Amino acid sequence: MTPLLDSIKTPADVRRLSSAQLPTLANELRSFLIETVGKTGGHFSSNLGTVELTVALHHVFNTPHDRLVWDVGHQTYPHKILTGRRDRMGSLRQLGGVAGFPKRDESEYDAFGTAHSSTSISAALGMAMAAKQKGEQRHCVAIIGDGAMTAGMAFEAMNNAGVSDCNMLVILNDNDMSISPPVGALNRYLAQLMSGRFYTTAKEVGRQVLKNAPPLFELARRLEHQTKGLILPATLFEKFGFNYIGPIDGHDLEALTSTLQNIKQLNGPQFLHVVTRKGQGYKLAEADPIAYHGPGKFDPKVGLLPPATAPKHTFSQVFGRWLCDMAEQDPRLVAITPAMREGSGMVEFHQRFPDRYHDVGIAEQHALTFAAGLACEGLKPVVAIYSTFLQRAYDQLIHDVALQKLPMVLALDRAGIVGADGPTHAGVYDIPFLRCVPQVSIACPADENECRMLLSTAHAQDHTVAVRYPRGAGAGTAQAAGLTSLPFGKGEIRRQGQSVAILAFGTLLYPALQAAEALNATVVNMRWAKPLDTELLLQVAAHHQALVTVEEGALMGGAGSAVLEALQDAHINLPVLRIGVPDVFTDHGDPNKILAGLGLDAAGIEGSVRGRFNHLISTDDKTNAGNLKLVG
Repeated sequence: MTPLLDSIKTPADVRRLSSAQLPTLANELRSFLIETVGKTGGHFSSNLGTVELTVALHHVFNTPHDRLVWDVGHQTYPHKILTGRRDRMGSLRQLGGVAGFPKRDESEYDAFGTAHSSTSISAALGMAMAAKQKGEQRHCVAIIGDGAMTAGMAFEAMNNAGVSDCNMLVILNDNDMSISPPVGALNRYLAQLMSGRFYTTAKEVGRQVLKNAPPLFELARRLEHQTKGLILPATLFEKFGFNYIGPIDGHDLEALTSTLQNIKQLNGPQFLHVVTRKGQGYKLAEADPIAYHGPGKFDPKVGLLPPATAPKHTFSQVFGRWLCDMAEQDPRLVAITPAMREGSGMVEFHQRFPDRYHDVGIAEQHALTFAAGLACEGLKPVVAIYSTFLQRAYDQLIHDVALQKLPMVLALDRAGIVGADGPTHAGVYDIPFLRCVPQVSIACPADENECRMLLSTAHAQDHTVAVRYPRGAGAGTAQAAGLTSLPFGKGEIRRQGQSVAILAFGTLLYPALQAAEALNATVVNMRWAKPLDTELLLQVAAHHQALVTVEEGALMGGAGSAVLEALQDAHINLPVLRIGVPDVFTDHGDPNKILAGLGLDAAGIEGSVRGRFNHLISTDDKTNAGNLKLVG
């Protein structure tokens, strides 16, 4: 039962509540959140940690006139519930439903769309400067986590904001946890600051002394939030020109609201250090915030359960096993992740090869150049990075890695459609943005076995090779033992048909094979988007009247474009149908439904081919195609 939450339609209703009612609202909000995410799945522990902070922000600030910018945004479910989307939370991360991240066209309360980390301070500063230029009185608040605070972009923004002379507030939501355990000097500094014996002892002594004089104690309590506690040395953040306040308990609503009210009266850049706990209020998530970071559906009364049947191996698991096996054979191998140890399947490697494992934090740019430095000294870096996050290190990829022809493997997880996380995490751009970079190759495994073998192929090269694979499991193929590799830059014929040939890149090979049965089409497993297997392509083109390319990636500049370029270079004029992701941002939702909506399932591929080449489709005996002499 959530009677108080039931009365909240907009944040204006939160602002009408008394301070005494806010803890009740927070408790009801947390209960509703637990039940909702249990039914839909989604980011869980991070949202439980921001309940009180969200209530306090909407109680104190006049949203949406005042701007709240949430970093990453996977901790905004309480914000969405309080801003008129409670009745739709049952559709969370589903096709046509509420997005899992802030989205400007979803609500006026989502001031800035976020999902990649460390952007909030820059955006909030831009909004604050715009308000100053337009003569508008509004507060601009950036809420950033300690994991996101380690990224260079956050400090670039801090450096700019500290000399901007504008009114803005940065809230550091310090829960001692990003997705993977936090790393780096900044995290250690924050921990030392919070746990320092001198600070905590002196502060407590001051409290005890002043309690004997209640008026002075109350004055000190109020000043505490403006004068960095009763005793606190200058901090790193003050060096950037911010007025540092805290740390304070992020689950103490009285402290939060009074502090925020005080900060509203201050001029210039303010920095509030709030300490929260991931999974707060749900013991299982408190005990294991990583497991409960982004669970699927579960019963809150029971918690997460192992699957009833053994699941297929995911591509991330395939990569993790290959990484350990290759490390045993090659002592030069080192593995790098930008704060995605669990998601990228690197837990076992970290345990077995701790001296060769490097988590650089949420710092993709640094990850690539760091890997380049390792490669310069004769090591063989393997950078495990989501396709969508590699975008953030594009300059480093070109300037520091490819230009110097340094050998490394880019294990591109989450390539293609990712589903519930939506367009911010879709890995559909890597083929176009990698294909144009000299001395970078792109492998597109069709299944788990090819993924393992192509990783071995990539590791053996003397330049950078990206191996792209999707989220989750594939066709379920058995993996070859050992570290067998596949020929570099070579594809294969998987089915011989007539008239029409389908050139498949990656895991869409399997729906292409299904469609080919009805179309009596040839199917080619291209395997490589760069270098293209031109010999195989020209052989296939010589024996067919039309070609179809299929890829789970952007059509503009993608693998299909590479096929067209190769045909043009060979002066071959042949009709080509390209099937892939069009020039739109895909929505969030079930990935199978999204693929079907894009025509990237078997039925969609068959329908597209019939729509374009129905006059070429033969119903003759399929065995006739066996006479074609094709390489591969």
